[in-house]
Amino acid sequence: MAEASQVTIDRPLRIGDLAALTSTTPRMLRHYENQGLIAAERSPSGQRLFAPAVIDQVRSIRRLLKAGLPVDAIRELLDCIHDTDLLEPCAVPLLVEHLHAYDGRIAELTTTRDALQGLIDASSQ
Repeated sequence: MAEASQVTIDRPLRIGDLAALTSTTPRMLRHYENQGLIAAERSPSGQRLFAPAVIDQVRSIRRLLKAGLPVDAIRELLDCIHDTDLLEPCAVPLLVEHLHAYDGRIAELTTTRDALQGLIDASSQ
C-alpha cells in the first residue's frame, strides 16, 4: 500500500479524509480553518471540502507548530510555503525574529535556573 504522501489525489477531500492523510484530527483541521491557515469549500449539504493541495499545507503547518511558532506567525508565513520541507527565503526574517525571542527566553530561564540552584546549594551546606 502506498503512503499517503505518494498517493495522487485529484478530488476534493472531506475533513475526515484530510485528517487521515495528515495524521491530525477533524477538530484540529477546523481550528486551522478558523484561524485562516487553510480554506475549505462547502458541498451543497454543507460538508467541508478541501483541495488536495491542503494536504501539504497541513503538513507544513504542523511542522511549523512543532518548531514552536505561534499560529499568528504561521499565518504570516503562508505565502512563503511552497514545499512541505522547504520554506522560501521570505520566511527567514520572521524565523530569525522568533529564534532571537527564544534565545532571550532561554537566557532568562538559565538565569532563573542558576538562581534556584544557588538557593539549593546554599541550603544544603
